Amino acid sequence: MGKMIYLDNAATTKTAPEVVEAMLPYFSELYGNPSSVYDFAGKSKEAVTNAREQIAEVLGAGRDEIYFTAGGTESDNWALKAAFEAYKSKGNHIITTKIEHHAILHTCDYLEKQRGAKITYLDVDENGIIRLEDLEKAITPETILISIMFANNEIGSIQPIKEIGMIAREHGILFHTDAVQAFCQVPVNVDECNIDMLSSSAHKINGPKGIGFLYIRKGVKNRSFIHGGAQERKRRAGTENVPGIVGYGAAAKRAHETMEERTKKEKELRDYMISRITTEIPYVRLNGDPVKRLPNNVNVSFQFIEGESLLLMLDNYGICGSSGSACTSGSLDPSHVLLTIGLPHEIAHGSLRLTLSEETTKEDIDFTVDKLKEIVQNLRNMSPLYEDFIKKMKK
Repeated sequence: MGKMIYLDNAATTKTAPEVVEAMLPYFSELYGNPSSVYDFAGKSKEAVTNAREQIAEVLGAGRDEIYFTAGGTESDNWALKAAFEAYKSKGNHIITTKIEHHAILHTCDYLEKQRGAKITYLDVDENGIIRLEDLEKAITPETILISIMFANNEIGSIQPIKEIGMIAREHGILFHTDAVQAFCQVPVNVDECNIDMLSSSAHKINGPKGIGFLYIRKGVKNRSFIHGGAQERKRRAGTENVPGIVGYGAAAKRAHETMEERTKKEKELRDYMISRITTEIPYVRLNGDPVKRLPNNVNVSFQFIEGESLLLMLDNYGICGSSGSACTSGSLDPSHVLLTIGLPHEIAHGSLRLTLSEETTKEDIDFTVDKLKEIVQNLRNMSPLYEDFIKKMKK
């Protein structure tokens, strides 16, 4: 096997060298606790504040609106659970979609079964985009929160976030978006989009794992999520992960500064890959919106094969991909996202997600597509379903 071709950047990314460099001093040199009062600890506190400002600048937010967490899943849990508790005197209705990450879906399930919430799960069209009229119709006097992801982690479709935010604002409803895949991949401005809360995770943008943030607009009632000390303005107790926070700030600054050039390259390679796959391999479909999609996302389904077999055979050539969300990779069930956009089980099972990075080259794409053509044909040659299909076609 030659070099590894990593095409699973929606699952996680390589931590950038300059991000690692920024983090290193805070492990063994500037290791003070930011909550302590002496000057040595003040260096850590200053670093946390600086990272908060770096992230806030990307969002067009205030630094005191950024709250650090352990990652996107915690941020999603915090946004939904704390908002529900804070606003339950007004109502108990939450609106979300059927294609959210499980961090949202499972939290909604908990709130519904354990806390008495009423949840509306919106359908999406065949490209994975909500219909704004469905959102309008779902709103009731009891609606306290709309939580709709910025961009889907599997099929890459980008929602009409600005329009959703306008609807929420017109009705006086909180709007939360899971922007784990979108932050620093597409422009995100919380004021322009009327976003009240936003979740993100560092390891999706060449930052370290185990650190994320929740943006909470000033004035939004959102109760403490972890109780204890006074960290994060008394809303999330626990000693700050200073190296992680510093790393996230550095990663956000880097990703924001390179976004235009980086995503232009990713789009070109993405579209080239999609074109080759869909024109050179028969019985394949592109999943997700062909235009309103993340710049680095390719998600396709092949008829008559199993996605897991495809992944294993790609791995033999050093190609890393995914059949869907990394958080459900151990499941044998087809993707809930693909089923929701209308794919039958047998086609959803043959899905492949390839997500590019700034390091991906045209040579990587060509090698991957060439091997993909071979593998798909070999798997189909072993498929009784494909054999039956070809016989019927010849009649």
